[in-house]
Amino acid sequence: MIESIQVANTATYDLTPEVLDDLSSINFFFGSNGSGKTTISRVIAKEENFSNCHVRWKGGTKLQPLVYNRDFINANFSPSSILKGVFTMGKKNIETLDKITEAKNLVDRLTEKIESLKANLQGENGHSGRRGELARLNDELKEKCWSQKQKHDEKFAGAFTGFRSNSQKFCEKIIAERVSNPAILQPLEYLDKKAETVFGKSQCIEQPIPVLDVESIVANESDPVLKKIVIGKENVDIAAMIQKLNNSDWVKKGRVFYQSNDRVCPFCQQRTTDEFEENLREYFDETFEKDSRSIEKLDIAYKKDSDQLQQQIQSIIDLPSKFLDLEKLESERGLFVSKCTVNLQRITTKKKEPSKSIKLESLVKILTAIKTTISNANGLISENNSVLSNLQQERTKLTTEVWKFLVETELKEYLEDYDKKQNALSKAIASITKQIEAKTKEKEAKKLEIQTLEKGTTSIQPTVDGINSMLSDFGFQNFSLAKTEEGNFYKIVRPDGSDVKETLSEGERSFITFLYFYHLLKGSDSESGMTTNRIVVFDDPVSSLDSDILFIVGSLIKGIFSEIRDNSGYIKQVFVLTHNVYFHKEVTFNSKRVNKAMNEETFWVVRKSGSKSKVINHDENPIKTSYELLWTEVRNPDCSNLTIQNVLRRILENYFKILGGIDPDKICEMFEGENKFICKSLFSWVNDGSHYAHDDLYISIDSLTVDKYLDVFRSIFEKSNHFAHYEMMMGEAYLKNVIQSTG
Repeated sequence: MIESIQVANTATYDLTPEVLDDLSSINFFFGSNGSGKTTISRVIAKEENFSNCHVRWKGGTKLQPLVYNRDFINANFSPSSILKGVFTMGKKNIETLDKITEAKNLVDRLTEKIESLKANLQGENGHSGRRGELARLNDELKEKCWSQKQKHDEKFAGAFTGFRSNSQKFCEKIIAERVSNPAILQPLEYLDKKAETVFGKSQCIEQPIPVLDVESIVANESDPVLKKIVIGKENVDIAAMIQKLNNSDWVKKGRVFYQSNDRVCPFCQQRTTDEFEENLREYFDETFEKDSRSIEKLDIAYKKDSDQLQQQIQSIIDLPSKFLDLEKLESERGLFVSKCTVNLQRITTKKKEPSKSIKLESLVKILTAIKTTISNANGLISENNSVLSNLQQERTKLTTEVWKFLVETELKEYLEDYDKKQNALSKAIASITKQIEAKTKEKEAKKLEIQTLEKGTTSIQPTVDGINSMLSDFGFQNFSLAKTEEGNFYKIVRPDGSDVKETLSEGERSFITFLYFYHLLKGSDSESGMTTNRIVVFDDPVSSLDSDILFIVGSLIKGIFSEIRDNSGYIKQVFVLTHNVYFHKEVTFNSKRVNKAMNEETFWVVRKSGSKSKVINHDENPIKTSYELLWTEVRNPDCSNLTIQNVLRRILENYFKILGGIDPDKICEMFEGENKFICKSLFSWVNDGSHYAHDDLYISIDSLTVDKYLDVFRSIFEKSNHFAHYEMMMGEAYLKNVIQSTG
C-alpha cells in the first residue's frame, strides 16, 4: 500500500512539497471544489505524469491503482464510446478457483518475502539495512584514513599531493596502495628525516602549460560572407523598390508577420495578390537563404571558438605556474575578451541586417601576445624540470614509502578488520540480492500461471447481471446494461433495446458510472488480473447524485472498508475525497470510533491558502455537525424528558430535507392510532418551514411517553426504507437494544 505521497509544483500546489505521510488502510480527504483533491487522485493514478510528485509504496511493491474521478468518467463514459467489459471469475469450476486461490496466496507470500528481503537489504527507508551497514563501514574507514592524513600532513604534504583536499580520494588511494605498492617498509624516523630534504622548500617539477589553438577563430575573420551584401533576387518586380529604399532587412522581418497574417500586409493591412506573394518569395531566393545560413554558422562557430579560448586561458590563470607572468596574461585576456565581445556584436548586427558589410576586429596581434607569454613560461618550466629530474625520482620513491608506511603500520589492523566486515557484508548483500531475484522470478511465473487460469474461468456477464440488479433495486427502471454483439463490451439500453447512453441525465450517468467502477473493483477489464492486489481512490463519487443515492454509494464504499479491515479481498487501501459534508459524515461514520482516528484510518483537510493548496492532517474526524450531536442525545439512555421531542423533530427535519421528495403525510398514513398522532407531531415542524427550525417548544412528558416517541421515531426510518441510516447513527446503542429485546 501507499505509505506517503509528496505533491509539488503541479496544479495549485507550490514548489515546496505537501507531504502526506503515515497513510493508513482507509484515508479520508475533505475539501471544497477547486482545493486540490483531484490532483492527489491523479498523482496516485499515474505518478509518472508528475515529475515533481512522488508516491512511496510499502516495501517498494506498487499495487494496481484504481481511481474513480473525472478522468475515469470521461475516459469510459463519453457519448461516442462503448464500455469495456468487466471480467469476473465464475464459480462453476471449483478446482480451477482453488488453484487460483492457492497461487494467489503464494504470490502474496512471495511479495511479503521480497519486501522482507528488501528491508533487510536496504531498510524501510531505502538507506539502511545491509547496504546501510556497508555504507557506514566505508565512512568509518574514510574517517580513519583521513585522521592519518591530518596526523602526518605537515611533514608528508608532498607525498599526499593530489589527495589532500578530498577524504574519499585519500581513502581510495590507501586501498589501492595495499594492492600495488612495491616499496620496502621504512621506519617513521627515516621517513621524517628524508622528507625534510626531498619535500623541503626546494623547487619541484612543473607541468607545462597547454598550448592554445587559435587557428579556427582567426580563420573566421576572413569569412567572405562578412563583407558580402546579402540581398534578394534583383530581377523581381519588387526588387527595384526594395533596393531604392534600401529596406531589404526591414522587408525580411515583415515577411514573418505577412506569412502569419494570411497574405494581408502587416503594415497597410491590405490584402495582397498572388503575384505579390510570388515576387516576395522569389526575392528572398535560395541564394539569400544560403547566405543567411552562412552568417548563422559563422555566429555559432565564433561563439564556440571564443568561449573555448576564454575558458582555456582562464583555467591557466586559475591554476597558474610560478613561472608565468600572471599579471600580463590577465591583461591580455581582458583585451581578448573585449575584442571578442565587439566582434560578436558585429556578427549579431550582420544577422539582423544581412545587407550590411562588416569587418571584425583582428585577434591576431593579441593572440600572438598571449601565445608568447605562455611560450616564455613553458621555456622556464622546461629548464626547471631538467635541473630537478633526479630530485623528482627521490620524491617519487619517498612518496611510495610514505604510503607503504601508512598501509603496513598505522592502518594495518584496522584495514584487516575492515576486510573481514566488508567481505561478510558483501556476501550477505549478494546473497540477499540473489534471493530477491529468485523470488521475483518465481512470483512472476506464478502470476503468469494465475493469468492463464483466470482466462479459463472469467466472464463479463456477471457484471451485467450485478449492475442491472442494483439499478432495478434502486429504482432505475428506464435503462440497463447489455452486452454488445461485437465482443466483450457493454452498452446502455432502454427496455426496448435502443441505445440511450447519449440521453442519460447527469445523475443517471454518475450512478451507472459508479456502479461500473464498483464492479471493476471486483474484477478486471481484461480476461485476467481480477485477483491482483489493488488500492482504490474515490474522488467525489456522489457528484450530481440525489440524496437517497448518496447514502447507497456511501453504504457500498463502507462495505469495501469492511473487506479491508477483515483482509478478505484484493483491495488493500482506499482513499475517499469529497467536498460533500453529508457524504463525508455518512461514509466516515463509525460507532466504534470514540474521539481519535482509529489505527486503520487517517483524516485530512485540503484547502487553499491564497492560491496554493495545503493538505492538513487531523488526528480525529475534522468534520462535525450539530446533526451528529442530536443523535448523541437519542443514543443517551438518560435522555431528557423535556427536550427529547425537539431533538427527534430536528433530526427528521435535517434528514428528510436533505433527501428531498419525501412526503411526511404518506409516512404518517403508515401508522395507526396514537402512533399516527405522535408521527404527525414529530413531522409538524418539517412542514411549517425553516423559520421555525430554531424555535423550542418544551412539553413535560413522562418516561413512558418518551419510549413511545422513540419507538415511533425508529419506525419512521423503518417504514420509509431508511432504516440503515438509523442503525448507522445509533451504532452500539441499537445493538444493545436488539440484544435486550431478543434476550
